[in-house]
Amino acid sequence: MRRIAHLSDLHFGRHDGTVVAGLSAALTAIGPDAIVISGDLTQRARRAQFAAAREFVDGLRAAGLPVIVVPGNHDVPLWDVTRRFFRPLARFRRYIEPHPFPLFADDKVAILGINTARSLTIKDGRVSREQLACIRERFAAAPRGARRMLVTHHPLVELPWGEKGERLEAAGRSAAAVEAALDAGVHLLLAGHHHRPFSGSAATFLTAGHSMLVVQAGTTTSTRLREHANSFNLIESDGDALRVAVQAWAEGGFEEAADESYRFADGRWHQS
Repeated sequence: MRRIAHLSDLHFGRHDGTVVAGLSAALTAIGPDAIVISGDLTQRARRAQFAAAREFVDGLRAAGLPVIVVPGNHDVPLWDVTRRFFRPLARFRRYIEPHPFPLFADDKVAILGINTARSLTIKDGRVSREQLACIRERFAAAPRGARRMLVTHHPLVELPWGEKGERLEAAGRSAAAVEAALDAGVHLLLAGHHHRPFSGSAATFLTAGHSMLVVQAGTTTSTRLREHANSFNLIESDGDALRVAVQAWAEGGFEEAADESYRFADGRWHQS
């Protein structure tokens, strides 16, 4: 079995310090095999915010927990136009993660992160052609039986969560990214951005179906909540069985609030 903690939208600079402390304690107690953070570590990409985020991430790594991190749109400077267009991820690379394609792999899981944040948009994301090639190449080297997970900040499928019933858009070039993920044998798409926890089959959102699970994390430590408590996902992968359990903040600690179980059979996921 492998246990993966999936965090997102920490938003240091607009975070709840009590929740951050509780999160560190919860993760240390759980001792997951890896921790995924799917973007928006900061509120406005300022040095002090990145320093606070690095202190949190360094604490996890010091506890022996592997951390895979990708940036989000809030990790790109908004008001510093020069930095935004010429060095959009310089601080993220210096403080948090220097590698553009972070990868964690063992004989049970392979987790690859790619950046969907872009300078030309305020909140929308996009996948590049270089990243499409990387998805195929990096997963090709993963162990044959490993459960493959692709991490982005912006989701790669449209989601039916709009405040007025509209669907929330996926990242640009998402259809090509989904095809690349399928070619690479990806089983799970992990993302954040919308501050709402969710898991379900990609067939729910894509007319062509597909065999991947869509797993969205809520905001883990931000004070900007959208009808959901601060939370993170605990993903338990054991052979063909997989469980996604939402760990929500309540009364001074994180506790399990909801879970969904799935089984991979006949080339696709089935809820169990």
